[in-house]
Amino acid sequence: MTLHGHGEQVAAFQEARASGRMHHAWLLTGAQGIGKAGFARAAALRLLADEAGPPIDAPGLATPSDHRIARLWEAGSHPDVMILERLYRDKTKDYARSITVDQVRGLSRLFATSPSFSPWRVVIVDAADDMERPGANALLKLLEEPPSNSLFLLISHAPARLLPTIRSRCRVLRFGPLGDADMAAALHDALPDMAEREIAELVATGEGSPGRAVRFAGLDVGGLDRAMEAIIRSGDPDNGERIALARALALKAAQPRYEALLERLPTRIAAEARGRQGQALAEAVALWEKARALAGSAVRLSLDPQATVFELAGMLASLNRNAAQAPR
Repeated sequence: MTLHGHGEQVAAFQEARASGRMHHAWLLTGAQGIGKAGFARAAALRLLADEAGPPIDAPGLATPSDHRIARLWEAGSHPDVMILERLYRDKTKDYARSITVDQVRGLSRLFATSPSFSPWRVVIVDAADDMERPGANALLKLLEEPPSNSLFLLISHAPARLLPTIRSRCRVLRFGPLGDADMAAALHDALPDMAEREIAELVATGEGSPGRAVRFAGLDVGGLDRAMEAIIRSGDPDNGERIALARALALKAAQPRYEALLERLPTRIAAEARGRQGQALAEAVALWEKARALAGSAVRLSLDPQATVFELAGMLASLNRNAAQAPR
């Protein structure tokens, strides 16, 4: 597997290994989609492969695909690894709401026997934010008295939601957005058939998050951004632009683009707010809070897409009126 970017985090992990004082639990924090899960899997595989042998002569966390441990990992059959994540439910075609306490208790199987290929056993929790409270308490017991040569990699998009006692027992690695070059490389890996022009557009709209960019692939998010920009700049005095956008996103086939707009529109208002002062800033912040609340609940409450887009686009239009109040 190939990890793009995050050189400081890779160096910190490798230095801890080389020191012989590897911390048993690492908390990988940062925005969703920037590569924390990829880092966790690459770090776990490299540790297990190096320790099982033959040692790898490659930089960073790279592990050759023909290494015997890499082949086990790829087949999902390495006995010394457990990955906890929300379970996919075939009946409802979606994911469970949380990582359950039974899943966490199931880690006892990993530690009930000796490791098979090296002294190490690895647990990846993706994401720790998804654990229900009993599951978090069960994991805490393992972190308080970790089995020998165990490594816990906890992925968290919102570490403030975790138990303070879990955070206190982990070494924290903070991850930031990727630069454009690493973004482009990650997107070429994930979308090998995509044209360079589309890759460049996804780099711009992904804001340093390959995961987010991949979700936007094929949705013409650049077109959505241009439509939002046009509404802000013109103020849409006759409602024509917002009506056209609302109608375009009301169709059932447009649901993915509709959800992309729900994700991006509050962020666009926040960006506009950052360039303002005084009363104009206060009004833009209030609009952002209102837009975030509406966009965040629209799908969950099954709100009418056309009416929702029209209302949200109206908030964009009002930014034009507020701009006139900004000090020159």
